[in-house]
Amino acid sequence: MTDLIPQGRIAGRTPVAVVDIGSNSVRLVIYEGNSRALTMVFNEKVLSGLGKGLAQTKRLDERSVSSALAALARFRSLLDQAGVTEVHPLATAAAREALNGPDFVAAAEAAIGTPIKILSGADEAHFAAEGVVAGFHDPSGIAGDLGGGSLELVDVTNGRINTGLTLPLGGLRLQDLSGNDIAKARALADAHVGGCGMTGSGAGRPFFAVGGTWRNLAKLHMEQRRYPLHVMHGYEAPAADWLDFLDMVARGDPDKMPGIAAVSKQRRTLLAFGAVTLQAVIKHIKPASIVLSALGVREGYLHSLLSEEERRKDPLIEAALEFAILRARSPRHAVELADFSRRTFETLRIDETPYEERLREAACLLSDVGWRAHPDYRGAQSFSTLTYASFSAIDHAGRAYLGLANFYRHEGSFELGVQPEMLNLVGPRLLERARLIASLFRVAYILTASVPGILGRLQWRQDPRGGYTLLLPRDLAGLISEKPVSRLDAFSKVVDRKLRIEAA
Repeated sequence: MTDLIPQGRIAGRTPVAVVDIGSNSVRLVIYEGNSRALTMVFNEKVLSGLGKGLAQTKRLDERSVSSALAALARFRSLLDQAGVTEVHPLATAAAREALNGPDFVAAAEAAIGTPIKILSGADEAHFAAEGVVAGFHDPSGIAGDLGGGSLELVDVTNGRINTGLTLPLGGLRLQDLSGNDIAKARALADAHVGGCGMTGSGAGRPFFAVGGTWRNLAKLHMEQRRYPLHVMHGYEAPAADWLDFLDMVARGDPDKMPGIAAVSKQRRTLLAFGAVTLQAVIKHIKPASIVLSALGVREGYLHSLLSEEERRKDPLIEAALEFAILRARSPRHAVELADFSRRTFETLRIDETPYEERLREAACLLSDVGWRAHPDYRGAQSFSTLTYASFSAIDHAGRAYLGLANFYRHEGSFELGVQPEMLNLVGPRLLERARLIASLFRVAYILTASVPGILGRLQWRQDPRGGYTLLLPRDLAGLISEKPVSRLDAFSKVVDRKLRIEAA
């Protein structure tokens, strides 16, 4: 089948991989290419536990070393098989601190076939913060990366990374230093976080939580709240809403907690230590909310390699454009629709915040990704695809907005409902915006049939008779009929303006 040429990936991208040799896990992640909107192609981790017992013995456990080396040898085969030529192996706290660390690194380099970069504590802090910058739009807050051997804390201001610090509070290390005693672990966490010089620095700001243990805590937190959107990146809740939950995790048997099935059994033993560390963060740094970041050191390291021009791009818009390239009938039409919607909002004097403007542009780029679905299910499939897509730089309300905008675009009725929980998630303001842009989509697509080169020729004019008129060039006059007029009438009701359509 030599004629089966893949169309599901962005043309011209060269795959890039990061091998993350951490204190708890060894992981291989292959990305489609290094870009502002990273797309994961393959992801595998092995919980080798290199940092287990390191606090007492100062050495890497031999069984953990064997597990890690076996994983790295397999990763090398996978990399060769996938044709990956750009590989970035990174090692963190366990490898740099152990007395037998140099011997392990030499064996690991032989296994993976590439020199390994050993990150300092400052490096870990910086790249964790880079991951937050890569995954959020101009973030401001405290980034915290909890690994197996250390906790890194960095202040990030409007996307600018300040000097960070590292604390000996990784989950495995805290378990070892406390002798598996939660009270001792809490005292250690309090002492280190309380004395690190960042007291109160999170006041009124979010805390961006990075790392597997905190992600698994968040999974459990979602289950406890019956949260409707099981997407980790961008999950946010007020810091005060975590306190009772963290206390319950620290005191209880994790296997008996409601919703614990969402957390793998291998990860459960460190939940309590992650909980007391996050309690210390809330107590001393005093963030307003906890926000989960699925992007961390791996993504931050790749982000640091990008050109300044690439780093300035908006990852949400870049990802939406890539979706259009891969799934829309005409990506150029999607770009033209974004411009047409901007001109429509400006002419009709529809106000929008910068946040809403970004979402509108993304919604336009994504407006035709469901066209291959059965007509009766295009709305539902598009809603699911976009709400659960692997986007970054978007909050959960924004995800719901993108899904609903496409849902209403295909369904044509606001009476057809989705889950009430999703409507609560999007909120009344964004819900109204989703309905507004969906109504405009229905006007645009009935006039263009997704063919590019049309929308740029349509012009809005203030009408002396009152309201506004959408003017079509004379050669497009044949497009005006009952159907477009009906859809324009529906749009006029949503925007509460008198609208007409005429040939110039």
